[in-house]
Amino acid sequence: MVDDGFVKTLNAFNYKITLPVLLVVDLAEADFYAVWDTKFVLFCFLVTLFCILLISLISKFFIKDTAIKGEFIQASYRGSAAVLGVAFMQNIYGTSAIAPLMILATVPLYNVAAVVILSITSPESGGFDKDNLIKSLKGIATNPIIWGILIGMIISVARIEMPFIINKTLHNFSVLATPLALIGLGAGFEGRKALAKIKPTIVSTLIKLFVMPIIFLPIAAIMGFQNEKMVAILIMLGAPTTVSCYIMSRNMGHEGVLSSSCVVSTTFLSSVFITLWLYLLKSYGLI
Repeated sequence: MVDDGFVKTLNAFNYKITLPVLLVVDLAEADFYAVWDTKFVLFCFLVTLFCILLISLISKFFIKDTAIKGEFIQASYRGSAAVLGVAFMQNIYGTSAIAPLMILATVPLYNVAAVVILSITSPESGGFDKDNLIKSLKGIATNPIIWGILIGMIISVARIEMPFIINKTLHNFSVLATPLALIGLGAGFEGRKALAKIKPTIVSTLIKLFVMPIIFLPIAAIMGFQNEKMVAILIMLGAPTTVSCYIMSRNMGHEGVLSSSCVVSTTFLSSVFITLWLYLLKSYGLI
């Protein structure tokens, strides 16, 4: 039932419809005024920005295949912050009130950086001449993910009350995003090609689940973050690579093999690593 034509259409549908709507819903429903913490938001934003720049530098020296550099960078820094952040905090503390601040500080930056990086490193980009620069900027300005972020933030900040029928429709589309993306990823997964990229997959997985948390969790502790905020920071740093990476890669001219491999490997191993980090944070009285 799930042939190549279906997968291509499904990925395009996710990229243009369900993922932008999911971002609109996540950001529009966040009450930033109620739980605002400038120190926490700045920490999350600056750490995420530093990780993106650091991973970009690492890719320059260690990833020889230029065709996969964009995928490697995105898969190494971009985690499933919105979905896992809310779920973990609700299960541990019974509330996810602090999650919107982490989402605000990271998810827009995740997506804007991904659009820029994937545009620049796309096999179709052809380098840094004037025409390709204009093409990349146009692609960023018309990107549905970016528009989803902008619309969601405007609705939240302006406290716009959405009519019930529109709100219900948006929710119906948003809940499709993750399951449909997983179907597309699974159907498009190519085992032989994935094995050929096993080394960058391992490196990206270790960066995502181990290196980033071990560097920045101690810094977060020194700065006094605890409880819900510490869990939010853990998810920001050590959540598995989000399936959105695969969808965006495929729809922006990339092969998507490395992205899908990283999603599979980080998702599989995250149960071990996140449990380890939660145990250590609990042992030190930080959560």
